[in-house]
Amino acid sequence: MKVKFTLSMDDVVIDEKHLDNIVLDWEEDLNQDEVLELSQKWITSKNFLTSRMVGLTHVGESSLTIEPID
Repeated sequence: MKVKFTLSMDDVVIDEKHLDNIVLDWEEDLNQDEVLELSQKWITSKNFLTSRMVGLTHVGESSLTIEPID
């Protein structure tokens, strides 16, 4: 299934540079179990973003939207 992700981050610090807002959009082909696993990790992992993005040291607020694409 094709899925669209939208990641919004506010009050971000990357390589010691402060940014007010970043929005990333991407599409992936994932099965339903992979989507569920990713959303569970997002919800339960306190450092989900900073542990996966090189140079990212701080995120004030963030949201991840996952929606299927026909």
